[in-house]
Amino acid sequence: MNSATSIAGHVLRFDESGRLLPWTSWSAALDREMNFYQQCPYDHGYPRFVCETFLDASWTPNVERTDIIPATQNGMAIVSYLKFYGMRGEREPAWLATARCMGDYLLKEVRTPDSGHYPAFTRSTGRRAQFPQTADCGSQSDKPYEIEPDKGGIAGFALTLLFEATGNSKYLAQALHNARVLAANQGAGDAVRSPWPFRVDFRTGEERGPVSGNMTYILRLFDLLITHGYAEFAQPRELLWQWIKMHQIPSAAAGGALFAQFFEDHDTPTNRTSWAPLNLARYLLEKQDAIDPQWRADCSLLIDFVRSNFTHREFGVAVCHEQDEDKQAWGGANSTYGAVLALYAKATQSSALASEARQALNYTLYSIDERGRPRDVLQNPQPGGWQEDAHTDVVHNYADALGAFPEWGDAAGARG
Repeated sequence: MNSATSIAGHVLRFDESGRLLPWTSWSAALDREMNFYQQCPYDHGYPRFVCETFLDASWTPNVERTDIIPATQNGMAIVSYLKFYGMRGEREPAWLATARCMGDYLLKEVRTPDSGHYPAFTRSTGRRAQFPQTADCGSQSDKPYEIEPDKGGIAGFALTLLFEATGNSKYLAQALHNARVLAANQGAGDAVRSPWPFRVDFRTGEERGPVSGNMTYILRLFDLLITHGYAEFAQPRELLWQWIKMHQIPSAAAGGALFAQFFEDHDTPTNRTSWAPLNLARYLLEKQDAIDPQWRADCSLLIDFVRSNFTHREFGVAVCHEQDEDKQAWGGANSTYGAVLALYAKATQSSALASEARQALNYTLYSIDERGRPRDVLQNPQPGGWQEDAHTDVVHNYADALGAFPEWGDAAGARG
């Protein structure tokens, strides 16, 4: 390997065993990035990165990309900002204020009309510079009137967390609504289809794509609402969990067909992703025996599936790409891998897996330049790009890894 290789202005650094070291401490890099995002200009009352998906490092939108992914981008951003806010001892109100902006955007700007099979439901895709989005705003691989049910689960879960952090019931109201719409449209699921399709026309209920790999955030949404006293979700939650346990998890041992489809810009029905099994493993690692007495074996199966199908080496580091149809180690997918592997390494006391997790996260850390400007993938010659992969679906992964291994945060140059 070439130790003089430079990424985002940082020369790659390795220890004597060839393990990748961070260019600076994680804490310093994350603080720079979060401070950089506080400089973002506002449009229509929202930080621009909330309502634009493709931005360069000077906050200029890519006018050739009119598409946006509001639910995933802002749902995972709320998770990231609330975790970062908590990790810093809830001392900086700016992080919570930004999370509120994200929640307000989801409530006010990106819902379907108040009719049809998925009324007033959080949109998976849309068009930039529309406040609010039009009824036919579907973009990327969504048709104009399509939504992705699992993205409503992500948004609902995040909004429930925001309600818990702020006490503002408007966030809970939308989360409840998403959950009730989901429960009303829930199917049984079986060995070849998930309880919700990947895409559906919100007006007619016409389905497209029998498998939606990300069922974890709908499960998380039901879980949270049950803890707030909404027992109506107990049965939908149990039916969903039984499908995950009896069908989806075992599929990882037989090719992983039930982990197909998550990303908004792809519509091949058989396109498996790393994001869905990793986020299911994260859920099991958090809940452990409270939800699944076989959590160790199930997590091992899910993580081995990802390592076998979605990892490759760059600069000597095992990194994770996001799906069958995209072999790049985008920031969201690779940091998800590093975080979940860190949680698993902690639970199983595996120093080898901890080292692999840490190096994967060190790899993505090189995307952040000295000014705190991240890029979506290391191969991008300039900062910026997809905001989900540059920032919003990245920060919470470092927070999770630091929850497992706090010593990694301030150890610049420590062994990988």
